[in-house]
Amino acid sequence: MPETGVIQISLEEEMKTAYLDYAMSVIIGRALPDVRDGLKPVHRRVLYAMYREGLLPGRKYAKCARVVGEVIGKYHPHGDSAVYDTLVRMAQDFNMRYPLVDGQGNFGSVDGDPPAAYRYTEARLAPIALELIEDLDKETVDFIPNFDETLMEPVVFPARLPNLILNGAEGIAVGMSTHIPPHNLTEVCDALMYLIDHPNASVRDLMRWIKGPDFPTGGIVFTEDQIRKAYETGRGIIRIRARIEIESLKKKGREQLVVTEIPYQTNKADIIEEIARLVHSKKIQGIQTIRDESNRQGIRVVIELKKGENPDVVMNQLYQHTRLQISYGIQMLAIQNLRPTLLNLKQLLEAHIAHRREVILRRTAHELRQAKHREHILEGLIRALDHID
Repeated sequence: MPETGVIQISLEEEMKTAYLDYAMSVIIGRALPDVRDGLKPVHRRVLYAMYREGLLPGRKYAKCARVVGEVIGKYHPHGDSAVYDTLVRMAQDFNMRYPLVDGQGNFGSVDGDPPAAYRYTEARLAPIALELIEDLDKETVDFIPNFDETLMEPVVFPARLPNLILNGAEGIAVGMSTHIPPHNLTEVCDALMYLIDHPNASVRDLMRWIKGPDFPTGGIVFTEDQIRKAYETGRGIIRIRARIEIESLKKKGREQLVVTEIPYQTNKADIIEEIARLVHSKKIQGIQTIRDESNRQGIRVVIELKKGENPDVVMNQLYQHTRLQISYGIQMLAIQNLRPTLLNLKQLLEAHIAHRREVILRRTAHELRQAKHREHILEGLIRALDHID
């Protein structure tokens, strides 16, 4: 007699189903940003928890340990290190073009130094973060229950700014990844206004305003054809060079190269070590000494040349053999209508415009309901005043 309650299933089918479920969970709920507000769930939950706790610009900073506890206790039931790493990155001005968190304390450096533990650092929201959150209390977006259904959290932020293209995004999901570079706020807003007035504009038209990415560590982006290809198809490879200036040392009778900007997401200390190693192995010729004179005002790496050396020749050797020149792969993949979608520049901007249109309609409907409710009360007060005697 067959045993009751036993379900016969194919191991192959079960593995396939389980893996697809896992893959979609990673893609939708962890690794890829939402095209509407440019945030992954963990970023959104950190910002929302800080907003709910009143950690607003101009108010007192709070310990990051408190923020991490709020996030993992109420919204994001994962490890504290993952949440703190997210909080730290949103405060790093060398990673984020427009940091969303205002940090106080050691939040790491462009030399790869790690941040201090969360019991030492403090944070509050940066002013620009409120531009993403504003109007959240006016029924502009949907809310869903948190993991234990004791609280509600927003599915997406109203996002007055196109955060996805401003700060970019990086993430590795199952079988796909995203690499969206950051851009300049003024340029993006100008392109948005043009697109609203000219809905049939092409990517080439929009590139009159958005010339290319704008990285927080500076650098020079070249190969315009590759930039256009990436903007038109959503995928491409661009080259980023460090900005190097030539200074003359008249007293010493020689010249020096001064690095003032480095490629995005490169480690300054590693680059200096790499140059020193190549000079020692004589792969790069003509360098006398290397000094790091960087401070809080900016990057300044001084490379003194030997007497009679041509600075342009040494500069080209540095670009060729070190990470003072890198290739940056662009893959503009984001979640749109609950599906991972490869988007070009125009589609990214159109997605923001469509989201803002919906937010403004919902906000207006909410304000109308509030006004009608108040109208009912005021009519009652007018009738009461008419019959007060």
